[in-house]
Amino acid sequence: MSALAGIDQALWDIKGKALGVPVYELLGGKVRDRIRVYSWIGGDRPGETAAQAKERAALGFTAIKMNASEELQFVDTFDKVDRVLANVAAIREVVGPHFGVGVDFHGRVHKPMAKVLFNELEPYRPMFVEEPVLSEHADSLKEFAGLANIPIALGERLCSRWDFKKILAEGYVDIIQPDPSHAGGITETRKIAHMAEAYDVALALHCPLGPIALAVNLQLDAGCYNAFIQEQSLGIHYNQGNDLLDYVMNPEVFDYSDGYVKIPSGPGLGIEVNEEYVKERAAVGHRWRNPIWRHADGSFAEW
Repeated sequence: MSALAGIDQALWDIKGKALGVPVYELLGGKVRDRIRVYSWIGGDRPGETAAQAKERAALGFTAIKMNASEELQFVDTFDKVDRVLANVAAIREVVGPHFGVGVDFHGRVHKPMAKVLFNELEPYRPMFVEEPVLSEHADSLKEFAGLANIPIALGERLCSRWDFKKILAEGYVDIIQPDPSHAGGITETRKIAHMAEAYDVALALHCPLGPIALAVNLQLDAGCYNAFIQEQSLGIHYNQGNDLLDYVMNPEVFDYSDGYVKIPSGPGLGIEVNEEYVKERAAVGHRWRNPIWRHADGSFAEW
């Protein structure tokens, strides 16, 4: 589906540029001019989360997302629970009660500890909790519904409308997060988004990637009424030596202001890739791999 996504995105861009219109016009037009965005903080082992949240707020963002925890065993000690709560509480203290805070369990938390954390986080009013359990354990989400009034987000690991079908029908997910770069591109992700709208489920597309991925997401956000916020990678901790805007000839197209970004209105995806810079970075190369984490007993821990 990732390979299909690349082809699909390219074809929409080619057709839009050939006709001189943005992709969202080919999809029937837009319902919004801009969309709220959030910024990642904290890295994989959240430390100075309050300082980072304050920094993002100073840059104009109105929401952030953070990894909830380090590795957690199926049943773990409450000092780790207290550490998660302390991180979120510190953010609340510096940015106030109305700043959006997404808390991502990132597959690191199994059901026994996820239930504890989900319940304990409610006083801090998270914008959502992402992947309280892995998608393959989505049948257990019904156990979370009565624990706390926190929106549940899920979907970055699901790659087709059939993956989402049962989850939407069961009614325990409030926000879906398909990634158009892995869920078949614009064509398939749009079907997923509209299917979710029929269930009154919000859309927050997954996008920790580069400018092409962000442009694709924004073209979809333009025409999906249930889209409410957009992930984006500007300043994300994965970026080393270069950043989101370095790869495009027209970086001004991603017009960030007051916690929002405008929908690009140029032909196709609305961006022009800096091919010379891409070649330069390709010559340097990279070999990024997931870190290998272990529990204290030496067993594998989900990153």
